Amino acid sequence: MDWLVTETGLHQPLNADIDETLRSPYRLYRLLTDLEDIVAEYENEIDRLQRICPRVHQFLTDAQWLEAYYIPPDPKKGWSVSKLYDEPDYPLTVQMVAWMPGSTSPIHNHAAWGIVTMLDGAEKNTFWRRTEGEAVEQTESIVLEVGESIGFTPEAIHCIEALGDTPTVSFNLYGKTDYSQRFEFDAIAQTAKRF
Repeated sequence: MDWLVTETGLHQPLNADIDETLRSPYRLYRLLTDLEDIVAEYENEIDRLQRICPRVHQFLTDAQWLEAYYIPPDPKKGWSVSKLYDEPDYPLTVQMVAWMPGSTSPIHNHAAWGIVTMLDGAEKNTFWRRTEGEAVEQTESIVLEVGESIGFTPEAIHCIEALGDTPTVSFNLYGKTDYSQRFEFDAIAQTAKRF
């Protein structure tokens, strides 16, 4: 199942467009080219996510080589990031993220649209919404299983917890980040700090 989370902090089905024309093997260069085309053609983040999500699924189905790029999580930090593509002035982030069992993230937004797809393990996503000023309140949680995706709009707020006894691994794709709007939230102190 593919989900969408917006600033409301509530998840709903993403209703991704199925594209029967995707060729197999659907390689990384095709995904990157399609991403650029979609971003240029569609300004609305939800429209973008609906078109990108099926391409991510097709890429992950065909990209068995990704297993070689998995970097185990750092025991001190509790996580690791493997960049799959990095080019100067390329506005998108394409990476794999691994978390140690039981690790949690701070409450945060990404200030960019994004798609996270689980490759291994399970991850609990807890969603939040802004109330007044820098205050946030928890709305709901879901567990993301292998093969499932969550699409985020830039204002969506969440935190994750890696479930199970083995590391979780996800494929993460993000649009251009507006760092002036990227925050980490403290729900108890009701404060937010910029990344």
